Amino acid sequence: MSTLVTIGVYGFDADSFLQRLRRADVHLLLDVRQRRGVRGPEYCWANSLRLQAALAAAGIAYAHHPELAPTTELRHLQYAEDARQRVGKRSRRELAAAYIHRYTREILDHVDLAAIAAVLPNHGTAALLCVERDPEACHRSLIAQRLTALHHVTVEHVRPAETITRATQRQ
Repeated sequence: MSTLVTIGVYGFDADSFLQRLRRADVHLLLDVRQRRGVRGPEYCWANSLRLQAALAAAGIAYAHHPELAPTTELRHLQYAEDARQRVGKRSRRELAAAYIHRYTREILDHVDLAAIAAVLPNHGTAALLCVERDPEACHRSLIAQRLTALHHVTVEHVRPAETITRATQRQ
């Protein structure tokens, strides 16, 4: 059975991010962001080219999966809900129900996750990457749930300065 961790950018610096990937024995990072940049100097290490260079130096393979990224329209749907609830993107704790429904229907239902499951390492772990700190506030948790349900992937969510927490198991 394959193991997958999910991880966000927020709350990490470059060193702690790579350290957490090493601790989770990550051999492959799957980037599921549409735009592979993060605003602000605090997170410039997570911009695509810098991140790929750091991962290569650490011996971690990188793959971008834009087909799993939410569209700009879907992101704006979530931003509208964030504004309604008066939470910022970096402090969001959960996804809007409308976002979950539309992301699942418009994106996730059309992606062949068997192809993703097939490239997960037999030894070690793969990681799904996006930006949000909490997986419940990010589409990566929806991808992870689907991989668990359809491909019996064990999923753990990694957060900064916390232990790895098992979120879903083989069903």
